[in-house]
Formats: sequence, structure tokens, C-alpha cells
Amino acid sequence: MSDHLNPLRQLTIDQLRLRTSEKWRAHPSDVLPLFVAEMDVPLAEPVAQTITAAVARGDTGYPIGTDYAEALADFARKRWDWDGIAVPRTAMMPDVMQGVVEILAVICGPTDPVVVNCPVYPPFYHFVRHSGRPVEESPLGPDGRIDFTELENAFQRAKARGDRPAYLLCNPHNPTGAVHTADELATVATLADRYGVRVLADEIHAPLVLPGAVFTPYLSVPGAATGMSLMSASKAWNLAGLKAALAIAGPDAADDIARIPWWVQESPSHLGVIAHTAALRDGGDWLDALLAGLDNNRRLLSDLLAAHLPDVRYRPGEGTYLAWLDCRALGLGDDPAAGFLDRGRVALNSGPAFGTGGAGHVRLNLATTPELLTEAVRRMGEVS
Repeated sequence: MSDHLNPLRQLTIDQLRLRTSEKWRAHPSDVLPLFVAEMDVPLAEPVAQTITAAVARGDTGYPIGTDYAEALADFARKRWDWDGIAVPRTAMMPDVMQGVVEILAVICGPTDPVVVNCPVYPPFYHFVRHSGRPVEESPLGPDGRIDFTELENAFQRAKARGDRPAYLLCNPHNPTGAVHTADELATVATLADRYGVRVLADEIHAPLVLPGAVFTPYLSVPGAATGMSLMSASKAWNLAGLKAALAIAGPDAADDIARIPWWVQESPSHLGVIAHTAALRDGGDWLDALLAGLDNNRRLLSDLLAAHLPDVRYRPGEGTYLAWLDCRALGLGDDPAAGFLDRGRVALNSGPAFGTGGAGHVRLNLATTPELLTEAVRRMGEVS
């Protein structure tokens, strides 16, 4: 792949600093931001053209229709050889995390517990607890994958605490980058059925699976018919500011989709729906170039850590553009991100925010230019 095609090589740091989004405005200009899940890439041209045309015609009203769902269903057939997205069993959501709250409201009681695999994306804790439901942690194994003994124990505890517990599954997993296998997901479905736990899969990173791994939709495995999934084009095409997502119900969960209020389905950004639809329909070549660039950066990060931070443990993820770094050997305390920011001027995500198992870790966003990634790790090496 030529540098011309790699979206991660097309913008300079001076161009990136013109952006006004969180990644480039949360910290002073001397800080290299490798924290929040924004990518340092230009928009895919089909998306940019579609949004520009919509604005030119004043098409900025309320969303309606099934174009987004149809585009995702077609994408799933082509990318994952999966024909399981039935458009009538979908609903537009404002975004994935708001979708989590709305779906929990129809599959759980107001105080039923929600199981999560920690360490995990911090909003899982924030949104679930804000909804009034307790979080039941099921720690991942040392390999960063689901520990099924821990998961079964968590399901047992959750069932004892509530009538209709749920399991908020992260697939691929944020922050470890694990892409759950079909066998792992089938085991999840079996355990969930045994203990009466409803599964809700956050699959926002589904298109971001790197060479060597295969994404399996949770709803595609045996026993997942009562499950639900949330998907979005926002992460793979860098569209977080154009909010939209889709809820997808398994065959035995269609009634749950029908109970999501109509006003929720009118809440996504209309421009977001237009942009996501264009990405799924016409952004495949751009995505392929991005994935090749991310794979290069994944290898580059391994080399940089070996050179500058050899005591940091890093298991390259199979998916996402996030790296989970074990910095406990550096002696920087429970929150190494604080030291890297204060003394190295590199902004990373703090491990403790990801729940049990996060202390001594940081999350690094490698979806940036190789030059910026190289300079960031060099600075981090000086801190240690």
C-alpha cells in the first residue's frame, strides 16, 4: 500500500491542530494527544461528498427510513458473510451508548444488574450506573480475553441480585482489542441462556478487525436469538461527531425493538445517518487502506516500545485502534497516564477508569501518523 492511500499518512500535525474536537482541544498545544477515540485521518471522500451535497440542498431535518439499516445489512453480507440483519428488526439510535440505555430499559428492570468484562470502556460504568442499575464485574483473563469461569460466577451473582440481569458485551473488546471467536460467543450464549441473562453486544468496532482475526457478530452464533446488538459506522470512519447508530434484534427479540420509543429513533443526527450510510455503502476501499495503515502502526508500536519502554507489556490487539499497555513495571503508580502527561506531554487514557484490572495501565490510540506515534513513545520513554 502506498503512503498516498494510507489515511494515517495524509495529514500533518499542523493540519490536525486546526481541528476543534476534543482530541485537539482538551490539552495545551505542546501535548501529543493519543487518548480519546478519534482518528487522525481525513474523511473518506464518498462521505465528504455526500455530506456536502446534503448541506447544499438544505437536507438537515429529522431522520427517517431504512437506508442506514439496509446499508449495514449489505455491508455485513459482504464483509462478514452474515445475512442476519433483518431490517424490520432494527431501530435507529442517537449513538451506541444512548442505545445501551434505551435497550436496557426494555430488557431489564430498573434496578437489575448489568455484567461487564473489566477492564472495559469507562462509559459502560457511567451509563449503566446513571440508569440506576448496578454493575457486576467479570474480570478478563490474563490474556485479555473472556474468562468463562469468572463470567459464569458473575451471571450467578447477577441472577441472585435481579430478576432480569443483562450482559453488556464488548465485541471487539475495548481496551484489549480482543476479537471474540465464534466458539467464545457461542459459550456466552449458552451461559446466558442457563442463567436467564439477556445479552446486549456493543459492536461499534466491528469493521476494525486487523489481519489475522475474523469478526463474528454475536447474533450469528447458536443460541443468540434473544440477544441484541448495537452497531455504528462512527468508529471505523471517524464519524463520532455525526451521531447515529443502529440497534439490531435477534429473531426472538423483535418485540423488544418494537418497544423502543419512537422519539428515540428520531434522535440521531440526520446528517449522521446520511454520513454513516455513505460510509457503509461506498467507503470500503478507504476502510481497507485504513486497516492496512493500522496494522503497520500496530507493528510500529511494538518496535517503539521494545526500543524505548522495554518493561512495558503490550499484546497487540486483533481489532480496534486502541492499545492496552501494562506499565506496572515502570513504577509510575496506579495511574501512569498522569506521569506521561505531566512529564512527557503525551495524553493517554488512565487505566483505573476502565475498572478492576486497570490500575497501572494506560490506553493508547494508535490511529495517528507514524511520526506522531514515534515521537509520543520517545517522550514516554524519557518519563520512565
